[in-house]
Amino acid sequence: MSMIKPDFEKIKAEYIWLDGTKPTAYIRSKTKILEKRIDLFEDVPIWGFDGSSTNQAEGHSSDCVLKPVKVYKDPIRGGDNIIVLSEVYTVDDEVHSSNNRASLRELVELYEYKNFICGIEQEYTFLKLDGTPYGFLESINMDKQGKYYCGVGADKIFGRELVEDHLDACLNAGLEIEGINCEVMPGQHEYQIGAKDALTVADDLIIARYLLERLGEKHSIVVTLAPKPAKGDWNGAGAHINFSTAEMMESNSVFENIIDKLKSKHFEHIAVYGAGIEERLTGAHETCKFDTFRCGVSDRGASIRIPWKTAKEGKGHLEDRRPCANIDPYEALAKLMSTIIE
Repeated sequence: MSMIKPDFEKIKAEYIWLDGTKPTAYIRSKTKILEKRIDLFEDVPIWGFDGSSTNQAEGHSSDCVLKPVKVYKDPIRGGDNIIVLSEVYTVDDEVHSSNNRASLRELVELYEYKNFICGIEQEYTFLKLDGTPYGFLESINMDKQGKYYCGVGADKIFGRELVEDHLDACLNAGLEIEGINCEVMPGQHEYQIGAKDALTVADDLIIARYLLERLGEKHSIVVTLAPKPAKGDWNGAGAHINFSTAEMMESNSVFENIIDKLKSKHFEHIAVYGAGIEERLTGAHETCKFDTFRCGVSDRGASIRIPWKTAKEGKGHLEDRRPCANIDPYEALAKLMSTIIE
């Protein structure tokens, strides 16, 4: 009897997409076994899924199509295994209504000459399996917020092992991650993606979110992007967007016009800056009230913060502090780009 030689060329491809859940989409994923290592992007196959189970189709016509748009190394499975970020299409080869990436992709191509560069500060909160924020009631001497931000010590920082595992995974996947820090509330942390073009930042943010939730499974820790994960005198969770254009990097003469545009479309931005934004933007806890627009130098209670270095040098970037942690980055960045450029 001859031995059957295993084919070690086969790899696992984890397809990632955003579903149609409202008001906040979930990340979905499924694994496809490929017959050999992928050397060319063109070799990554189109796939499909049951849209009736993801709020993207009806049961009587449930097929949806996954079109690969970017491939990353899979830092969790290792080896030649890959993560395949995908856009959702209909079987008629039309962009699915839930596919906000397509709109941002078109804007990035249209305004490439403006050199719109951005970065997103993604805050998030760890929860225990019972829904309690990680770190709450774990210390008899639990203090009000203050000592937890960028803190050090077992009585201040909760979930650091997962944070470090996530940072390593992002680096190994090749994401444009710039740093991490512990945030104001116990069990709350942040990582920064960028600064790059809007499509790269949004794509990498989705993969970073996926990796954090996957690693959270191993640690039995739930990750929430809720804008106000703990009621009371605790900070919410945001996704501040830092942005610039070629003109902004040369002179602040365009800043007044840009800020006027942002002010005039304030409520259009609020509408796409995350469900539950009214709970976070209250005018307290380093926020400006959701129905108010204000800008200021070094003002973390403003809608738009002008960094001190930008004010001093007369050129640079601005920070939009309104977006919540649960934004769809494609939708939010498309709105920001269209407002300041069109």
